[in-house]
Amino acid sequence: MDFEITRAEVVPYALPFKDRYESAGGVLERREMVLLRIESGQGAVGLGEAVPLSLRGGESLATIADELRGWASEPREPSADLSAPTRCAIETALLDLEARIADLPVWSLLGAGAAQPVECNATLGAGEPLNVAQRAIEWAGLGFRSFKLKVGVPGDIDQVALVRRAVGGEAKLRVDANGAWDPDEAVDELNAMHEEGRLELAEQPCRTLEGLAALRQRVNVPIAADESVADPEDARRAIEGGACDLATVKLSKVGGPREALKVAEVLPVWLSSALDGPVGIAAAAHTVQALPESGDAGVAHGLATQRLFAGTIASRECELTDGFLQLPDGPGLGIEIDDAALDRHRL
Repeated sequence: MDFEITRAEVVPYALPFKDRYESAGGVLERREMVLLRIESGQGAVGLGEAVPLSLRGGESLATIADELRGWASEPREPSADLSAPTRCAIETALLDLEARIADLPVWSLLGAGAAQPVECNATLGAGEPLNVAQRAIEWAGLGFRSFKLKVGVPGDIDQVALVRRAVGGEAKLRVDANGAWDPDEAVDELNAMHEEGRLELAEQPCRTLEGLAALRQRVNVPIAADESVADPEDARRAIEGGACDLATVKLSKVGGPREALKVAEVLPVWLSSALDGPVGIAAAAHTVQALPESGDAGVAHGLATQRLFAGTIASRECELTDGFLQLPDGPGLGIEIDDAALDRHRL
C-alpha cells in the first residue's frame, strides 16, 4: 500500500427483502453483510463489503466480522489465510481508497479504458408459479429482457412455463438450481424446462464439476458453473474436465475484483450478486468494465438484486434504468453511505 490507513471501521448490518427470498439453498427474510470503511491520513474514505456464503457451507457473518476486525487492528494487504468474503471486502476498500486518492474510478485501476452501462438479468426468487410469473411481468415492465429463475424446488417446471408465457418469446430465461440435482435428475428437469421455456443456460444444476461434466453431454442447454468455480484453479479444472461452457463469478466467492478477473482469463464469465449491498454491487459493476474480451460470457450480469431489498444504506449508489446498471460518476466506486440509514440497519 502506498498510503497510510489511519482508521478502519467494521459494521455488520442487514437489509430486509421486500418479499422473502426462496431458493433450493433455503429461505431468507433479510440479507446480512459486513461493511468495511477505511480512511487515509488525507481524509479519503474507501468502502468494502463482505457477504457470508453460509447457506453454501461458507463462513458465517460472525467469522467474517471477526476476521475484518482483526485486519482492521493492523491494516495490510489481504492474506491467503483469510476467507474469500473477507479478502473481497479488504481488496475492494483498498481499491476504492486508492482510486479516490488518485481521483480515478475503480474501473480505471482495474485496467478498463472506459465504462459502459451493465445489462442485468431480473432475479426471481422461487415461489408459487403464478406469483413468480407476476414478478417477472413487473421486471419486464422496467425494461428487463433477461430473467433468472431459482429452481430445484417443487413446481419449478411450472414456474418456467408460466414465466415464458408472461414475458414472451424474445426474452431470455436462465435457471439456477444451486446444485440441487444429481445428473440423472438434472437431465429430466432441464429437458422439461427447455421444452417449456427455451433456456439460455442452466446455472449449477449439479453440485460438483464431475456432476456437471456428466450432465453436459446429455442436454442441449449450456451449462454454467457457480459454486464449483471459486478460483482460477477451479476454472482450469472445469475446462479440462468439460464441466461447463461458462461460469458466474461473485466477488465474495472468489475473494475480490482482481481474483474475478483472473478467473475470467481462464473461463468466460459474467458477474453476479451474492445478494450484495450497494458497495458490493458497485464493485462488481466496476469489475465488469475490465473483463477481457475472451473472458466475457456475453450474457446479462446478475447485478440488479438491489431491487429485492426494502431499504439501502447508501445515499448514492448504482441506479437501474431499462434493465441496465448505471455506475455513479466520480472517483472510486462512487458510493456514498447514508450514516443514519446504516445505523438503522446495524446488527
